[in-house]
Amino acid sequence: MSLVNFVLILLNTFILVTGQFLWKYGMMKTTFKLDPLSIIKILFSPFIFSGLVMYGFATILWLFILSRVPLSIAYPVQSIAYVLAVFGAYFIFNEPLSPTKIIGAILIILGVSLIGLSPNTQ
Repeated sequence: MSLVNFVLILLNTFILVTGQFLWKYGMMKTTFKLDPLSIIKILFSPFIFSGLVMYGFATILWLFILSRVPLSIAYPVQSIAYVLAVFGAYFIFNEPLSPTKIIGAILIILGVSLIGLSPNTQ
């Protein structure tokens, strides 16, 4: 995989994680109810709507990435989102960061590294 493609996957991942953080922040500012008016109100709140726009952009970027990179490589690299979410939630939302979460994040990074370093043979 080329450096450009790797950077595009990382960019896509950062956009997705940022969208998730916007959604989390937006939902911290509201009460969720399962009625149509409440759902429409939530969808058009600034943080939720911004997260939706970011997901839309990330989807378009992902389609471009998939046209250039095998899914068996691209998707595992994108799993770095889990690591970013764990540490981002700790720093941004003051969520707990346990040793188990840290070990899990390290295992994800190791797994992604193994996939990225594996030969691409047919």
